[in-house]
Amino acid sequence: MNSPVQRGIGITHEESVPPPSQRKSVTGPDILVVMFDDLGFSDLGCFGSEISTPNIDALAAAGHRYNNFHATTLCAPSRSCLLSGRNHHAIGMRMLTGARYDWPSGQERVTKRAALFSEVLVQAGWNTLAAGKWHLLPQDHQGPSGPYEHWPLGRGFNRFYGFLGGAANHYYPELVHDNHHIEPPRSPEDGYHLTEDLIEKSRGFVADHIAHRGSSPFLLYLPLGAPHAPHHAPRDYMQRVKGRYDAGWDELRKSRFERQLELGITPKGTMLPASNPDVRPWSELTPNEQKVAARFQEAYAAFIEHTDAMLGRLFEFLKRVGRWDNTLILLTSDNGAAMDGGELGIMSRSHFFNSIPINPDEMVHDLDIVGGPRADSQYARGWAQASNTPLKWYKRYTHGGGIRAPLIATWGNRMKSPGRILGQFHHMIDIAPTLYEAAGVSLPDAVNGHPQIPLHGKSMVYSFDDPSAETVRRRQYFEMTGHRGIWSQGWKAVTCHRPGAPYDDSEWELYHLDEDFSESKNLAGSEPDRLREMIALWWHEAGAYDVLPLDDRYMELFREYRKDERSPLYRGRIDYYPPLSHIERPATPPLESSWFKIEALAAGAMEGVILAYGCGSSGFSFYVKSGELYFEYNAVGPVLLKKMPIPDGERHVLAFEFDPKGDGQARGRLAVDDAVADWFSFERVLPFLSSAGMDVGADRFETVSKQYSGAFPFVGVLERVSILTGLNQDHRPRRRDDY
Repeated sequence: MNSPVQRGIGITHEESVPPPSQRKSVTGPDILVVMFDDLGFSDLGCFGSEISTPNIDALAAAGHRYNNFHATTLCAPSRSCLLSGRNHHAIGMRMLTGARYDWPSGQERVTKRAALFSEVLVQAGWNTLAAGKWHLLPQDHQGPSGPYEHWPLGRGFNRFYGFLGGAANHYYPELVHDNHHIEPPRSPEDGYHLTEDLIEKSRGFVADHIAHRGSSPFLLYLPLGAPHAPHHAPRDYMQRVKGRYDAGWDELRKSRFERQLELGITPKGTMLPASNPDVRPWSELTPNEQKVAARFQEAYAAFIEHTDAMLGRLFEFLKRVGRWDNTLILLTSDNGAAMDGGELGIMSRSHFFNSIPINPDEMVHDLDIVGGPRADSQYARGWAQASNTPLKWYKRYTHGGGIRAPLIATWGNRMKSPGRILGQFHHMIDIAPTLYEAAGVSLPDAVNGHPQIPLHGKSMVYSFDDPSAETVRRRQYFEMTGHRGIWSQGWKAVTCHRPGAPYDDSEWELYHLDEDFSESKNLAGSEPDRLREMIALWWHEAGAYDVLPLDDRYMELFREYRKDERSPLYRGRIDYYPPLSHIERPATPPLESSWFKIEALAAGAMEGVILAYGCGSSGFSFYVKSGELYFEYNAVGPVLLKKMPIPDGERHVLAFEFDPKGDGQARGRLAVDDAVADWFSFERVLPFLSSAGMDVGADRFETVSKQYSGAFPFVGVLERVSILTGLNQDHRPRRRDDY
């Protein structure tokens, strides 16, 4: 017999020579990146706040605080910058998911040619873990069946637990575990809160890593839902802050500014700018307006204090298991504080999306629900201004209040001056290069077969070793919905854009930030040549990073998205066969202002929810109770309730038809088999009904109706539930025989 010896392989193992081992030991730090959502520049204790954040403050004392760190003006673009190390326009994330443009800069996802640090580090041997908010995939990919290529596991993370969209109800979150949707593990009555859940899952991910891959490093990306609206905090945390904000936002802004000067967060000589022109002086509010506004701010502060306590649990765990001293930790926020609550704040985000004014004289009687499961609140823009102290404007704007964010960095004993405040200019695109240098990893020319766009950011590791070093950055542009800004070597030009106005009409301002931290002294008039140079530089950067064409659309893009006939939501007819997973709003059919019809084929002893859309503050439920068919519609207050008897029989077609008439008017009607009830009118129709999603065969999360309790699952046989939308040309009533 001829010997098959080949490359050292013999007949037996004694005769064979093994090839060199392919196993590589991976050395490098563990990495923890914490991203807050809508946290203002001054909202942490170590950045001047009265809000108690002892665990984050201790992190700052052991590391460095950066007071000249910048984000984009919105959450999804900032996340794309942080994870990829590139500018957001250049990689397909010019604005938010749910707003898709016709050009490459606005495709609701990060191009594969801009690998995320998860995709790079996982190939270098890190175990990549994520828990929290994603918000980086097209909205019509968000359903239970994907596509999954831009979900976290499709972009380099080994594990994920959190939510896919832009915000979460922290008592009833729409959760995803790895690649599948799940229900929350407990109810609010059992003490459930999303932040606690995210921290426990993070600890579990790390514990599994230590048990099975303990000799290798991990990356934990923790993009928290807090403190983005709705502002949800446990009752004991609400009690701690009760009465704290009764003096109002003007006094709060002054006290924070004084504290920042004491700490050195703002340099000596910094001025506190005049109040934003859209903020009313606190003294002009009525007593009821003050009570309402103060309670909304209490919920926000309690939310942050609770989040700090939960982070403390994670920090203690890392210390206890011996993974603290060699963990690089970066903690920041994705943009400035948000002004979406309007003049006084809102009890429900549906107030904001539907431009519904609040009545403080009525709302003052419901303040005890703020912070809890029945509230969906957001604070007033006066508090947002205080959160951004000493900076002007808010989230969405390219002034300091929209783009300057707190940053804390610590890494065992690597920081040369623990507790020091650093002033080097940096941007969210510098995070990924920082992680790569700390890990000793280079960006490959190609990742997963995709040639790579070069990194746009610069590593910040140099500042760990030399806190006094000059910044390595030379310029950075900003743009969002026509608001523009450019920083270069200590100077900044910036403009606010009025939607629909010619871009040339925008008035540019000029600030010498090295001497004017808060953008208080507009030098446009005294430095016209420099301003022209800065504006020309902005146009140069805009051309280099695919910012053009300028587009100032915002809410109308989201409305157009739901009406886009190219979307898979517009199939004319969608058939649901229970049991189904919960369906997040981006994956639901358009059931707000367009014609639709629900038809259910049911049999047996019928009782329970057929279809529920929305949540307790706004939405509708279509259900059977005590032998009658119900349709209930909650329009942020006015509740419409209609019912129709169901005759005896083993099998029925149960239907509801919605027929909009424009100008916020609509009619509807119920039907059972061949019997069709009379049309009824809606008192108010919401073009944005709810940010919550839809359930078929139950009402699993925050229930829409008070007419039943719990999920009220359908009893009997729910064979099929069909939704016909406006594109379906066959609007005739269907009969049982049609099925």
